Amino acid sequence: MIKKIFIPISFAFILAFSACKTDKLYEEYRTIDPSGWNKDSVALFSFTVDKTYLNYNLFVDVRNRGDYANSNLWLFVDITAPDYTCIHDTIEYQLAYPSGKWTGKGSSGIYTNQFPFRENVFFPIAGTYTISIRHAMRNEPLKGISDIGFGVKRN
Repeated sequence: MIKKIFIPISFAFILAFSACKTDKLYEEYRTIDPSGWNKDSVALFSFTVDKTYLNYNLFVDVRNRGDYANSNLWLFVDITAPDYTCIHDTIEYQLAYPSGKWTGKGSSGIYTNQFPFRENVFFPIAGTYTISIRHAMRNEPLKGISDIGFGVKRN
């Protein structure tokens, strides 16, 4: 009788604790001013890397409203290391299909996308890394983007 109760309870505990394990090191959002995202407005993110022997995947998260006027989004992304060296990137993400349907998941007029930015990244120096994200679109201010986010997951 005890065996019949103990085994299912043990199995449930194992499932519960393994479900809590996450490879997410960092994820955060910055809210964009509802009146529009100015070119000089920079979204800053900082995270600490202490395990330099691991590789990581980096993500850019975008939340757009249904009134966003474009199908794509160009971004300038800078990664600054603890020793102040910097890597600059210009990236483009598709927020809508050619049919006009939004690529992101969502409801109530807000659509969320998580786009891969860099995969299998090795951070050679332990310490705090800073990510800055600016839009690189012609629209000024850029309307329809509600939040911009950045995430880091262990590979």
